[in-house]
Amino acid sequence: DAIWWAKTQVDDQGWTAEIKIPFTQLRFDKNSGGVWGFQVAREIYRYNETTFWQPMSKEAPGFVHLFGELNGLQDIDPKKQAEITPYLVAGREWFEKEPENPYRADGYKRHLNGGVDAKIGITNNFTLDLTVNPDFGQVEADPSQVNLTAFETFFEEQRPFFIEGKNIFDYNLGMHGPNNLFYSRRIGRRPQHYPDMADGEYTDIPQATNILGAAKITGKTKNGLSVGIMESVTAEETAVIKNGQERSVTVEPLSNYFAGTVSKEFNKGNTILGVMITSTKRFTEEEHLDYLHTSALSAGVNFQQYFADRSYNISFSAYGSQVNGTEEALIRTQRSPVHYFQRPDADYLTLDSTRTSLSGYGANLSFRKTSGRFNFGGFVNLNSPGLELNDLGFLSNTDEVLQVLWAGYSFNEPFGIIRSARLFMNQYNLLDFGGIRQLSGFNVNGFTQFMNLWHARFMLDFDTDMMRNTYLRGGPSMKIPGRTTTSLSISSNSRKKLSFEVDGFMNMGREESSSRFGVDFNITYKPISNLSLSLYPEFSMQKSQLQYVAKRQPDTEERYIFGSINQKTLSMSLRLDLVLTPELTIQFWGQPFIASGDYSDFKYITEPQADQFSDRFHTYGTDEIVYVEDGYYDITETGSGLNYQIGNPDFNVKEFLSNLVFRWEYRPGSYLYLVWSQTRSGYDPYGYFHFGDDFMDMWDAHPTNVLLMKLSYRFGR
Repeated sequence: DAIWWAKTQVDDQGWTAEIKIPFTQLRFDKNSGGVWGFQVAREIYRYNETTFWQPMSKEAPGFVHLFGELNGLQDIDPKKQAEITPYLVAGREWFEKEPENPYRADGYKRHLNGGVDAKIGITNNFTLDLTVNPDFGQVEADPSQVNLTAFETFFEEQRPFFIEGKNIFDYNLGMHGPNNLFYSRRIGRRPQHYPDMADGEYTDIPQATNILGAAKITGKTKNGLSVGIMESVTAEETAVIKNGQERSVTVEPLSNYFAGTVSKEFNKGNTILGVMITSTKRFTEEEHLDYLHTSALSAGVNFQQYFADRSYNISFSAYGSQVNGTEEALIRTQRSPVHYFQRPDADYLTLDSTRTSLSGYGANLSFRKTSGRFNFGGFVNLNSPGLELNDLGFLSNTDEVLQVLWAGYSFNEPFGIIRSARLFMNQYNLLDFGGIRQLSGFNVNGFTQFMNLWHARFMLDFDTDMMRNTYLRGGPSMKIPGRTTTSLSISSNSRKKLSFEVDGFMNMGREESSSRFGVDFNITYKPISNLSLSLYPEFSMQKSQLQYVAKRQPDTEERYIFGSINQKTLSMSLRLDLVLTPELTIQFWGQPFIASGDYSDFKYITEPQADQFSDRFHTYGTDEIVYVEDGYYDITETGSGLNYQIGNPDFNVKEFLSNLVFRWEYRPGSYLYLVWSQTRSGYDPYGYFHFGDDFMDMWDAHPTNVLLMKLSYRFGR
């Protein structure tokens, strides 16, 4: 987030910009040879035209290596950056009074905090970023979601300290999804333990883990050596519990997080070799936290080679992990949705109750051609069953081998009403480490821009029947009918004051097993150049005959219980961006969110891999399942006489989130933030969707309001 200045004007010569960038914001050697790579681009929105100082072909591979050269800089002296920015935060939170709860009896809490950020040039090429007790109160809240799977939801990083330079620490695993060796949102996460409480006790639990301090060293030498090192320490967090007497329980241990990466360019950047290491260490002797790993280590190497003026690329990466902890922690890891070592039909997996460490590995090999109009490529990626990265990375699935081939063609010259277009085809297969095919499919997708600057996208996806190892959440593999997915997106000319985009998709499972439909809009209105209003309504409907409900084990039998679900979700985000001056801005984001799930036709799995879909489960008859008013179903199977219960899974969720941020950069690098956020939420155990009632219920819910002021002052050059 460099500090620089710019002024613009319009005169009889046209539009002119003058930009002043201090040398303290740039990294270079005094003896750099006097030649800099340089590029300037101007985008003229009304023409959808981008003009480059150094011309670049649309069919050229890469970007930075095609920059022009700026000469005559031999006498420029580098300046080491030195900035220190202390901050102070004061705030107050209002919520519904709970007279019997000693932590919420007053209906409000006060908040006072302080810390410091620093950016220091160690050498001309390397910069040290420091933060002590950082506060991210001005950061926008995560959007609402309902997750009915067993897997973790991925949220984008939004905190400034971790966003800046995050590409340096990016080590994507190459598979579908956001899997990565480093996921910065593990640092400062919500505490992982919830204390056991007796009747009549109340607790005050921290909403996030406090980051005591963090440091980053990043830079690149003129010889092509890039280095990134990040170290962070988070505090031990405790929950306070009271019922007459007060006691405290640790809910997150003192922890240390480390990520380091080094890469070296050879042969003018055509050969790149890199290494990355991450480490997590937790310091605790609390027995109730024995289910957490005491330490975790992951490492990866990657290699890239470019050929034929960077038109072709081969890349290879290999990575591994090891986690350590108590037997309880490792049993929990092996049984987690990422692994499911307890699957009864996976003879290549063993659930070891004496294990105190777990290791795994993965690899990715890819090839691609990226120059010209015709492009193609492919990759093979695998993650072994024992790979575990979720202490400081993100990993949703293991025990997978994915193969993908793709090809695409670009139409860069206008013809007819088409200004430009791209067409791609993809073929893929997914297997597990037992050699069982999980999925095969084919995909066609395309993009076009019309002469009137409207855009259109489409996608057709065909998947065969699937063998899902995780569907029964630790049970045997289950065969799921294949599906066909179609999607279409149309957007108008975004250069107009009023523009829109509409996206729709439809997913149909074969044998009437499932269906899903969704549509969302993006409507943007820019009445004046410094004001933008955006509205994002979204609506989706999903029906499925098989939605997981629970697992029961009456007697020696195991019952994997599912239900048919009718799920509906409606949300509508509103965003406002007002730039009063380049230094003074106002942003607002708000989202009402309503979701419902209505379960019916409860059933249990009988033959998970039967040829016919209807033969894979038994639907309970009306004489086998009875709803009890206390909120659960009583089940007595005909024939076996087995008796067990399940809770009522129906849900109706209403939530409203909003952030209003006033930002004033009263001097370069020094800010005043005024932030108001509001949350309203409600939940009901019924599954029907009624917009009018749900919308009113959402506004009837008592709000939680937070008002804070953050003031920072930058010292330095």
